[in-house]
Amino acid sequence: MADRMLQFTRLDQRNPDKREATARREDFAEIYAAFDPEAAKAQSSRCSQCGVPFCQVHCPLNNNIPDWLKLTAENRLEEAYEVAAATNTFPEICGRICPQDRLCEGNCVIEKGFGSVTIGSVEKYITDTAWENGWVKPPTPLRERPETVGIIGAGPGGLAAAEQLRRRGYQVHVYDRYDRVGGLMIYGIPNFKLEKDVVLRRWKQFEEGGIRFHLNVQIGRDITLAELRARHDAVLIATGVYKAREMSAPGIGLPGIVPALEYLTAANRTGLGEAVADFASGALDAAGKRVVVVGGGDTAMDCVRTAVRQGAASVTCLYRRDKANMPGSMREVYNAEEEGVRFEWLGAPEAFRGGDQGVEAVIAARMHLGLPDSSGRQQVTPVEGGRFDLPADMVVMALGFDPEDLPRAFDEPALPVTRWGTLKVDHRTMMTALPGLFAAGDIVRGASLVVWAIRDGRDAAEAMHTYIQQKGAALAVAAE
Repeated sequence: MADRMLQFTRLDQRNPDKREATARREDFAEIYAAFDPEAAKAQSSRCSQCGVPFCQVHCPLNNNIPDWLKLTAENRLEEAYEVAAATNTFPEICGRICPQDRLCEGNCVIEKGFGSVTIGSVEKYITDTAWENGWVKPPTPLRERPETVGIIGAGPGGLAAAEQLRRRGYQVHVYDRYDRVGGLMIYGIPNFKLEKDVVLRRWKQFEEGGIRFHLNVQIGRDITLAELRARHDAVLIATGVYKAREMSAPGIGLPGIVPALEYLTAANRTGLGEAVADFASGALDAAGKRVVVVGGGDTAMDCVRTAVRQGAASVTCLYRRDKANMPGSMREVYNAEEEGVRFEWLGAPEAFRGGDQGVEAVIAARMHLGLPDSSGRQQVTPVEGGRFDLPADMVVMALGFDPEDLPRAFDEPALPVTRWGTLKVDHRTMMTALPGLFAAGDIVRGASLVVWAIRDGRDAAEAMHTYIQQKGAALAVAAE
């Protein structure tokens, strides 16, 4: 019966087995076991095969989810992978880190009362099976094109564009300032959510497909943007946003108060076997410390769960709104709670107390949720007399990310930016005001999800292809 659909009335929702919290606190291994093939088939068969699939509608990539669920239920896994890969460059990564509870699964029509289909776990199972069986192939084109494209940034958006353009036959060159390919997928997301081998094998496969990577190259320092534009027929900026959002408060400069990405990067580099000076000195190591993480998004959840695994004496998440208004994945909040993280809801930092030896406490104010503002989110105001202290030896600031000053960073004053500091593009063509220079991902939309970066990268590749073809046609006409 497992190959029949609409089994949600007979079968309960079931994710792959999750390791006990006491065990997973001790290492950075993934917390979920692999899906048993029969269980994956059974869970896929729960799909109701909607005429209007809300899971697909609410997926940024518009993945054909009902189709590959049906194929999985019928044990046609190679076909299921082909359908999944047709719209998603990295289904094995999205299956692991997408906040499915806010996207596809959260909009499953059988969610209320029956539990949604376990879409993310099935997606991961399909693609991991495809890798095991050699079904995942390098992006080798049917024919080579002479035109070259340059992509700045080897994160999910840049890699998605690179893969699509390479499949069309372009000579693709990817430039990145780091020593590995993957961007935040390597340095920002912990292993317990995304094992680094999953990202690194894509790097190797893309190289086998003919994509050329230029690492440890910073645009504006090692090569100018003007030189890059002259070298390639089109250039894409997909650098993401890395600059930590700052706050002004007494004591904010005390030792022991660190930006989230700096903390996560040190942890990930250490996990990759590198010697990180600030980690070795203890500045970015939470072991034995009372840790307070300020923020409520997915980055904050990555930080609290990393601190737990590093052996922190205590870990507290301070967030100015309540649990229902957390911007991050609720699944990550539950995982953190299981692992012993304490949450201080409706609390915001006002100041930090400490001395030359470092921070000693976060002085916080109790907050009240009021009426929604213009964005639709409830306003927060301090409660009179609601001040309290949180003892802390280490404070991780996870308040979000802003773009760097790109015109200055790229040494290109003509590069247009919005009032938020993101790159300004024509949203119909994804091109900046400089001809042949495109931009996509977080550097355009602001800090967002990996799945949105993939969508933007694929759209940018299509726009760049159109531009190069139109430019070639115009030159041909002019030559006649």
